[in-house]
Amino acid sequence: MTHNIYLYILVAAFVSCLIRVLPLTLIRGKIKNPFIRSFLYYVPYVTLAVMTFPAIVTAPRIPLAGILALIAGIAAAWKGMNMIGIAVLCCAVVFICETAAAYIL
Repeated sequence: MTHNIYLYILVAAFVSCLIRVLPLTLIRGKIKNPFIRSFLYYVPYVTLAVMTFPAIVTAPRIPLAGILALIAGIAAAWKGMNMIGIAVLCCAVVFICETAAAYIL
């Protein structure tokens, strides 16, 4: 089984390199299409959201606490709260929900 690990690492390195090098070799000039430019602008944000959203819901012991913290964080961001404040608010929501659930259950 250990010989397969090296193959997996090699394939992962090849795919990762291909994803990064291929656009650099195929696209020579500046991208002028506004749709493609806006698409590429939002790729990092979408990637971050896709990576963090499952953790928000599954990290707490009670998934409802994560969902409530997500809703509170979105509302706070909508109102203009800074990132530190949003993080503290979301942690407080999860703490309160899990503490209340511990007393109820």
